[in-house]
Amino acid sequence: MLGDPIRPLTIALCQFAPRKGDTAGNLARIGRLCAQAAALEPRPQVVHFPETALSGYFVEGGVREVAVTAGVLAYDLDEAYRTACMTAGLDTFPLDVVIGFYERWRDTLHNSAAYITIGLDDGPPVLRHVHRKNFLPTYGLFDEERFVERGTDIRAFETPWGRAALLVCEDAWHSVSGTLAALDGAQLVFVSSAAPARGSWPREDGVPGPYSAARWERLIRDIAEEHGVYASFVNLVGSEGGKRFFGTSHLVGPGGDVRGRAPVWEESFVSFTIDLDDIVRARADSPLLSDLRVALPHVLDNVRRVTEGVPATLAYDGPEPEAADLLRQARGFTTGEFPVPTEALQKANTIIRALPEQLPVIRHGMRDHGGPPPLTIDAELTEEWLTGFLREEMARRGFGKAVVGISGGVDSAVTAALAVRALGASNVIGVRLPYRTSSSESLDHAQLVIDALGIESRTLDISPAVDGYLANEPDADGGRRGNVMARVRMIALFDLSARYRALPLGTGNKTERLFGYFTWHADDSPPVNPIGDLYKTQVWALARHLGVPSIVVTKAPTADLIVGQTDEGDLGISYPRADEILNGLLHGYSDEAMHARGFGAEELAIVSRRLNSTHWKRRPPATALVSQSGIGESYLRPVDY
Repeated sequence: MLGDPIRPLTIALCQFAPRKGDTAGNLARIGRLCAQAAALEPRPQVVHFPETALSGYFVEGGVREVAVTAGVLAYDLDEAYRTACMTAGLDTFPLDVVIGFYERWRDTLHNSAAYITIGLDDGPPVLRHVHRKNFLPTYGLFDEERFVERGTDIRAFETPWGRAALLVCEDAWHSVSGTLAALDGAQLVFVSSAAPARGSWPREDGVPGPYSAARWERLIRDIAEEHGVYASFVNLVGSEGGKRFFGTSHLVGPGGDVRGRAPVWEESFVSFTIDLDDIVRARADSPLLSDLRVALPHVLDNVRRVTEGVPATLAYDGPEPEAADLLRQARGFTTGEFPVPTEALQKANTIIRALPEQLPVIRHGMRDHGGPPPLTIDAELTEEWLTGFLREEMARRGFGKAVVGISGGVDSAVTAALAVRALGASNVIGVRLPYRTSSSESLDHAQLVIDALGIESRTLDISPAVDGYLANEPDADGGRRGNVMARVRMIALFDLSARYRALPLGTGNKTERLFGYFTWHADDSPPVNPIGDLYKTQVWALARHLGVPSIVVTKAPTADLIVGQTDEGDLGISYPRADEILNGLLHGYSDEAMHARGFGAEELAIVSRRLNSTHWKRRPPATALVSQSGIGESYLRPVDY
């Protein structure tokens, strides 16, 4: 211990949105935030920042460019803090900082967190500990182990106020991590995270934000309550390549009680003053850690036998004659030491005879529990999620205006409504692009949306452009003609985007994208799409919440490329049924499992056939790989790097 423990202890959790890849800019801002924290009253002893606060998380192949040594980080952070204090006219006070960064260590790259003391009066910064992330997610939307190496240690360490441990994101998903930290004497476990938001369905758990926020809170509470420690969770906010970090940083006491949370989505400080003696009280009430320490030799022996594959045996197993005698002695109503009184036997038999001959059976089918995540959405949360995404993605690309093709359908109406909420009506241009055979109803409904939103509009007849090309292809069938219309519409939108300095927004929903029910390099071309991960039924639900004109929401969906065409007529299945099946298939449920959940063989075949035959439409063009630096294969940079 470096000195007597400080009781109470003040901690500031800084929920932060770094700019992707801008380590110098992020470092300067972190220095200013540390100066802001040092000016708080009461002044915190510790400021906790998220995972990869120095660079942003999804940098992929850019890791080597943003990685620094822990020593360089310590000195640079100390300098940034002193500069910020001097600029603001503030005194410089010693401050402990927990910060996540990509680390260069012994010629390897790691996703790490450091504990550094900066602002000391009598010397340079002190690097007290570096933790290298042990558990690297390489599944789903994560690919960490491709870019960094695993750490192998989880240890507690001394600080000026007591003993601490660091974990990085997925480390906390493995209960053994918190156990090791607590066994090593940690009083406070700092968990730095870059957890993207997932799960927009309604919940009743009282935790604000998406489902992943509630899941994280359960994890942090379990670490704290099981081991009688404080646990501090700090998460990124902001958007990276369509993945939005939810925030909700929080501190949990040693009894598993959440002391407070930062808001959803927004950058913020949240400060806590805690009493470390709460740890003593919590462990006295629930001495689980003490129990574990006593049992630890047996636990470790069990771990050894499990990892070595030593089979478990029962004490009376074996060929010895005595084994059968032991089993026989265990039968009946005696223990081998003293008999059960006769009156107790009679009472037990009376109770048994009083039970009915047939017990009621309550049956639960597969539809009553389990299954894929629900398709129902929390519309208000989803609106906040998507409007924040639009604001951040537009700003990152340097655009303040958006252009949306308004077709008269619900998808484009929802996209336009989200854009208005994100950017303001004066910064959204709605464009109607009719062809001479287009339904007049579609044109009217598009105008309804434009009027309801109060946005600037343009109407451009694409007939001359389409007919000019098709004059050279008189034998083109309806499908080819429809594709030409769709591509001409996208030419118009991108040209208008140059005129208005406005980014085109995509309007394709998840169901259409999974079915390949769109024109390649047309509907899917806009660089930002707020509804591309919403199934059609979810778009309808969001449309009702956003106040889209009811006629637009309730009418039969149509691409309006061929007279009389409807989406569901083309697909051969209704959107509600298709969405349920797609949701199941994408979450690992086989056709057989979906059939058992009430879906017919014909509709399963329709969905599977369309899904499996259109993967090429959802990927970049296939390029022959002839080098060791193929773009998108070895040379990897995220879209917003």
